[in-house]
Amino acid sequence: MIDFVKGKIDELTPATAVIECAGGVGYALNISLNTYSAIQDKQEVKLYVYEAIREDAWVLFGFASKAERELFLLLLTVSGVGGNTARMVLSSFSVSELATIITENNDRLLATVKGLGKKTAQKIILELKDKVASLVETPSDSLAMGSVPVAFNKEVHDEAVEALKMLGFPPAPTSKVVKGILTEDPDAPIEKVIKLALKML
Repeated sequence: MIDFVKGKIDELTPATAVIECAGGVGYALNISLNTYSAIQDKQEVKLYVYEAIREDAWVLFGFASKAERELFLLLLTVSGVGGNTARMVLSSFSVSELATIITENNDRLLATVKGLGKKTAQKIILELKDKVASLVETPSDSLAMGSVPVAFNKEVHDEAVEALKMLGFPPAPTSKVVKGILTEDPDAPIEKVIKLALKML
């Protein structure tokens, strides 16, 4: 079992990270926007790992903090929530935000995550409410919105659309939504664009 990988960032997008470790081996990991925000300005990182081993695939998920991985694993215990859905939830909210949403029974806000639905949101709250109390206040896991300067809106648009496409959204309507967001807020960082798009698609 792989607990973590530590090494140089070889490739990085808002949805994936390729980490080159000792011996020249590169591990491709699926990441959330929270992890992307935490590591995007670093050259070397340590990501905590969850391995999803299936008959047809071996998929790695990477997390910048143990708290995010812990919450990811808790989400997986809820019936109807798989790895990609859990990652989408953690791309929509920081660890502390999501823990607060769950403890405050805010199923309406949780249900805004694409593909989740109100029933699943309620199930997440019901099953995890007593398990996330320790994660409510985790300042280091908060996503610092607006901290990344944006040079070219087209670059932000293309990267956001590509990231959302990797999350399973069709490119045409995704591009339209992202353009609308950037039209209203031309200086929006990519994390903010993707978060808003996830709520609108």
